Amino acid sequence: MVVATIKCVVVGDGAVGKTCLLISYTTNKFPSEYVPTVFDNYAVTVMIGDEPYTLGLFDTAGQEDYDRLRPLSYPQTDVFLVCFSVTSPASFENVREKWFPEVHHHCPGVPCLIVGTQTDLRDDPSVREKLAKQKMQPVRKEDGERMAKELGAVKYVECSALTQYKLKDVFDEAIVAALEPPAPKKKPHKCLLL
Repeated sequence: MVVATIKCVVVGDGAVGKTCLLISYTTNKFPSEYVPTVFDNYAVTVMIGDEPYTLGLFDTAGQEDYDRLRPLSYPQTDVFLVCFSVTSPASFENVREKWFPEVHHHCPGVPCLIVGTQTDLRDDPSVREKLAKQKMQPVRKEDGERMAKELGAVKYVECSALTQYKLKDVFDEAIVAALEPPAPKKKPHKCLLL
């Protein structure tokens, strides 16, 4: 029996929790130390209805040093998870400034989900205090939803790899997006009379 494969590539700034997201989902364990990723991949078998699928998860490096290497993992991608940390407004802005443009340049038309990570830290007093000193605050769920709509992402989802809050939902939504990609939006035709 041939098992269909769904290729899911995870992108986003360095240290926003991409690897933790994947390790927590695939092994049910949270990594204890931070090791910057160059490239890694994981595979899990998921059942959709009565059909088994292999979900191929591709982890990428967010650091600028890898800007030329990272797109080598993009061909044949079925869905992208564009990640940011809800505790890092800068990583949130980079979804719009860097990650969406990069993904759409290399893979136009491939569905993308925006994923807010580290939700367990959103209400952490030390995180809030650190952000407040810079006149900032954690990214709210409504902000993520608004950006997803503005950029034409399939959806905004958020989770915690540490507590696994809504972690499975992220990948369930990615699978749905890969299997049922949104129809391309038609641009309205306008007639100009001069």
